[in-house]
Amino acid sequence: MAARFSFEQVVERLRHQAEVRILVEGSEGAPVSHEDIHRPGMALMGFTEGFQRERIQLFGGTEIAYLESLDEQARTIAVRRVFELRPPGIFVTGAREPGPVLLREAASAGVPVARVELPTDDLSWRVRDVLAELFAPETTLHATLVDVYGVGLLVTGASGIGKSETALDLVERGHRLVADDIVVVTRRANDVLIGRSRRNVEHLMEIRGVGVIDLFPLFGVRSIRMQKRIEMEMRLEPWQDDKDYDRHGLDRESTDILGVHIPRVTVPIFPGKNNTVIAEVLALDFMLKTYGIDAADEFNRKLIETMTELGATDRYLRHDPE
Repeated sequence: MAARFSFEQVVERLRHQAEVRILVEGSEGAPVSHEDIHRPGMALMGFTEGFQRERIQLFGGTEIAYLESLDEQARTIAVRRVFELRPPGIFVTGAREPGPVLLREAASAGVPVARVELPTDDLSWRVRDVLAELFAPETTLHATLVDVYGVGLLVTGASGIGKSETALDLVERGHRLVADDIVVVTRRANDVLIGRSRRNVEHLMEIRGVGVIDLFPLFGVRSIRMQKRIEMEMRLEPWQDDKDYDRHGLDRESTDILGVHIPRVTVPIFPGKNNTVIAEVLALDFMLKTYGIDAADEFNRKLIETMTELGATDRYLRHDPE
């Protein structure tokens, strides 16, 4: 089932970005079921075919100016056409007041109206941002997310394998914890994954044998952050003698999260192995690859060149007996 939200939820999210004034309180109306907005210009003029009734409607300067150009009877008919289609809510932008006719018809139809004194284009982007956040696909992962040198590193593995301990060591070395144990992941745009902690457990960690600790008073604000883009996965697993592990870095693995593929590196662990340094190296190597520097590919290229040069020398010597 498609996600649905109330107009009031959108308004509350928008209050963090702009001053919103409620002009008409809506009744239990239609939900917002689309992540885009709609301008009702054609509907005001009588053409309602193709009207996107499931979207929030935006009355900008053009719509208000058109209504002001009509007499009261024509203005009433125009706005009534829109409200009879039962949109989930209306935002009025700009410096112009919407006028008593619009507010009266909105109240009669039970459609909420809110005013934001921002330019129409500015408000359009802000409302779209709020809707994109509300409608973003979401999931939860049993993992730990750490910001390592600016790279969002998702540490995964079986319960008790040492994810939290690795993250704690990274924090002690100056990196930042985003979430421990449970990571809430949302997909933004088409290929961006954003991870955050669950509410009420931000910057808390559970360390076996120690218990729950709070990183904020222990390490300060520099040790935590609210959310971070997830860019790669470091999967911890116990060392297996019979498993052939990648030793050159050419066997690339990936993880699919909400339809987005991110690189994954499987790290076999055993007592005494420094997972923290490996995590730092993985983050730095990811940054180098982002800038087009791939150590494994470069090594493979040089090896092929060397083998090709040796082959040319052998052919020359075979045909020159002197």
